[in-house]
Amino acid sequence: MRGPDRRRFSSCKTLAPAWGAVAWGAVAGLLSVGFGCGKSGLDAARITEGVQPAGPASGPGANAAYPATPQRPPPVPPPEGQGLSVELQRYIVVDQFGYRPDMTKIAVLVDPEQGWNAADSYAASGEFEIRRWADGSVAFKSRVTAWNDGKLDANSGDRGAWFNFTRLSEPGLYYVYDPEHRVRSHPFEIADDVYNRVLKTAQRMFYFNRANVEKKKPFACQGERCWLQGADYLGEHQDKAARSVTDRNNAKTARDLSGGWWDAGDTNKYVTFSAEPVHQLLTAYAERPEAFGDDLGIPESQNGIPDVIDELVVELTWLEKMQPEDLGGGVLLKMGNIDHGDPLPEASQFPRYYYPEPCSSAAIVAAGEFAHAALVLRDFVQLRERSAQLIERAERAFAYYGAHPKSDACDDGTIKAGDADKPLAEQEQNAVVAAVYLYAATGKSEYDDYVFEHYASTEPFISDQWSLYRQHQGDALLYYTHLEKANGAAQSAIRARKLDLSQSIDIFRMRPQFDLYRAFLRPVTYHWGSNNQRAAMGNTNYDLVQHQLVKNPEDRASFTERAAGMLHSFHGVNPMQLTYLTNMYGVGGDACADEAFHVWFRDKDPHWDNARQSEFGPAPGYVTGGPNKEYCKGQPADHACTKSPVRDQPPGKAYVDSNTGWEPSNPYDKSWELTEPAIYYQASYVRLLSKFVKSAASTPTAATP
Repeated sequence: MRGPDRRRFSSCKTLAPAWGAVAWGAVAGLLSVGFGCGKSGLDAARITEGVQPAGPASGPGANAAYPATPQRPPPVPPPEGQGLSVELQRYIVVDQFGYRPDMTKIAVLVDPEQGWNAADSYAASGEFEIRRWADGSVAFKSRVTAWNDGKLDANSGDRGAWFNFTRLSEPGLYYVYDPEHRVRSHPFEIADDVYNRVLKTAQRMFYFNRANVEKKKPFACQGERCWLQGADYLGEHQDKAARSVTDRNNAKTARDLSGGWWDAGDTNKYVTFSAEPVHQLLTAYAERPEAFGDDLGIPESQNGIPDVIDELVVELTWLEKMQPEDLGGGVLLKMGNIDHGDPLPEASQFPRYYYPEPCSSAAIVAAGEFAHAALVLRDFVQLRERSAQLIERAERAFAYYGAHPKSDACDDGTIKAGDADKPLAEQEQNAVVAAVYLYAATGKSEYDDYVFEHYASTEPFISDQWSLYRQHQGDALLYYTHLEKANGAAQSAIRARKLDLSQSIDIFRMRPQFDLYRAFLRPVTYHWGSNNQRAAMGNTNYDLVQHQLVKNPEDRASFTERAAGMLHSFHGVNPMQLTYLTNMYGVGGDACADEAFHVWFRDKDPHWDNARQSEFGPAPGYVTGGPNKEYCKGQPADHACTKSPVRDQPPGKAYVDSNTGWEPSNPYDKSWELTEPAIYYQASYVRLLSKFVKSAASTPTAATP
């Protein structure tokens, strides 16, 4: 959502105590989560040519006080146990949910030097221990080692050390203990199924972001806490009767465009923006179906179909409506509001509109989505007829794209907020994606020929990062390499390209010297929506394992560890020491994103604003946008946000856990550039997490096609 309703910004008036404060539940009133207030390590020769490490944090706000320090305890306290009696040191950083027994397990011991927490310090040395949470007994101990010879990690502005406890594999609930300072980490679990509840919670974001659906009990609940919201935009001249934006008073233009998902923190719906989430979720399921169960607690649960497929059907049903019969295979681009300032979705009376002309960018995206979905859905007896219909729709959309003029100017901005147009070159790339899945679905040589003629124009053959920014393109090409009768020359070229790029020294493999937090991103990647690329980095590394492109056990382990490092960085192993998912306290999180820029979970709302301070806070499991070094880029020099301390932070700390918007103007009034969730970020994270999830307890078995 780019244009918020009237909002007020609230900065922290009282700052938290020192970092080592005792955890909530042990000594009431003391806070140990949040940033304190007060105080170039990469070897450039090791970086891929043309890539520069981050420079030192500078500017008047580089050492500013963090403005969103939590003022209250989490809504769900840590479990009972001896660990509660030990003082928490948040700079002993672990994955807040935990680790599978066979994973590499390294606690990061942080000594801040630059950024929000520059005044803090923590010197870790000597022997550390892993203690059992319940009784404090010692399960493992070893000495810590300085990271990268004590150099500064430029992306975070921190120095630090590592405590490796990989050899501990016994299931249980633990904490890392520093005997010298008598402090501990957050609790964490070692278990085969440690991420199962996390994956379920993250998937439920799509239910909460469904459009035109009442969020009601029991489906909208986590235990006794429920996130209830009435059905949105179902009134006159809304989603069931959206009108042409060019003929707004003509009731004859009304179309039923209800259903699907809200795109992000706004309630608009875009065909082109649906490409990543639809393809990512389809790929996630196809690559690891055993991770996805039929027990998420959504209305369709226990129907014999994995809930991720049920959720995809919700979006596909809306996409079908965006390809009405009278357009001859053409597809509408987007629909939504023409004004900012919407109230809560259930209360909105804003009329809803669509662009009446079909658009080439929408047609070719829908063609790929329909074909890909048909391939996955046909494995379920209940969905085979739907699969056949999707193939027909895909072919019509592909034919429309080929027979009509291409345009990258369908969206004039009248319907808010993001520009849904795609450049002509990207439309051609999406045509390759569609052709891959259409060839797999139909076996028609014309689609294979199209792939062969155009695959070299796709993102993986242009970018040195494979398809970090257009994941569905790289996924389609790798899928193509497994098709038995596909063009052999194209298949060989795709495999060779992926293997060649896998030698990129800063993108692929675990390179311990590159990042204190074991999750290196290029400094330029810390932009709006950086958490999408955070997950994509893990996914593109795991590709090498998933598609069996590397055989050597050491190589497979390195790519897997790189992917796992990116996963852990979502779960608190990052320079903010924050789990980048909202309100995960009920499933094991300890320091989570408490706010998200979202039309539902809005600033100052007594129910939904903040996980710690409001009655409920945002619904659990939303992936927020992530650190953004380009915050407020392009704004007039007199705008308050141009002087925001966010802009002066090291890249990994360019984040504030806030959902405030403009009015009154303030340095943090573009929080959507930091904390707004989106269905594409969510799907990318879900796919990454699914690689490390034990088989779901209730995974339906697909019928043999």
